[in-house]
Amino acid sequence: MIEKEIVKSIENAERIAILPHVFADGDALGSSIALALALRKIGKQVKVYIEEEIPHTFEFLPGREYVEVYRGQIEDYDLVLILDTGDLERLGKRVEIFNSIKHTVNIDHHTTNTEFASVNLVNTKAAAVGELIYQLIKSMEISLDQDISTCLYVAVATDTGGFRYSNTTALTHQITADLINNGVDVSKISQIVFETVPYKKVKLMGLAIDTIEISENGKLAFISVTEEMMKKTDASEEDCDGLVNIARNIEGVEVAVLVRQRSKDEFKINFRSQNYVDVSAIARKYSGGGHMKAAGCTLKGNMEEIKQMLKKDIKEVL
Repeated sequence: MIEKEIVKSIENAERIAILPHVFADGDALGSSIALALALRKIGKQVKVYIEEEIPHTFEFLPGREYVEVYRGQIEDYDLVLILDTGDLERLGKRVEIFNSIKHTVNIDHHTTNTEFASVNLVNTKAAAVGELIYQLIKSMEISLDQDISTCLYVAVATDTGGFRYSNTTALTHQITADLINNGVDVSKISQIVFETVPYKKVKLMGLAIDTIEISENGKLAFISVTEEMMKKTDASEEDCDGLVNIARNIEGVEVAVLVRQRSKDEFKINFRSQNYVDVSAIARKYSGGGHMKAAGCTLKGNMEEIKQMLKKDIKEVL
């Protein structure tokens, strides 16, 4: 089994690097830190390398001392574990770390994963990579504690939208129950992650709402964020998280698209669907990826031209 091969690789390694995807979200960050904490328990030297600073929302996570922003430093590692990352492009500059290490392991749940590592554990039925890391820790017979459980809970809770998304399963709740039994403070995490919003994000939300465009008999919604809006509200990249859901949650909408301007001619695209449209197929067309109901890509060009191009693609599957 692949899991046994991964366990053996970990057992044979002393120095281990862990890499989540760029703009690490709750699942990527929570899973990575949880695994780092677990591996420290069995005497491994572990470092989690991220591309950007830890988002403000997740600064409360324990184990931050094992996290470091990559600034070109390449150390000698025996093994690299890549988590929640569909392809090598999603590693950003840290692909240099990946390329410098002989033994590589890829643990993911995205349907668009390219299986780029020496060993690939890709389970598209998992609600979150946090579930896979939980099972890996269990298979290694490493005991859970409050810190590990907190990180894993954040991983699973965020990728299931607070257990509201259709990827939530009975196994998700079984795992969550075990994490809670190991000291997770559900109320505190829920308040920080789901109920607390910076004022600058509230201002950005207001501007973004004014851009919403509904078409295709109410089934398609676009929401936009420009550089000017970001500057006006002093918002950061993490403040854009969840904005696409404002459009998706409109009654009757099947597909929502967030078009976020990142430079003069570069745009980050987030897709969300409600029921039947596979937005990952659209994202793949533009070298992106993700899940059936949540995917993304990056496009270059003019905002209006990009919207029209995407609208044409989406119309064909609505």
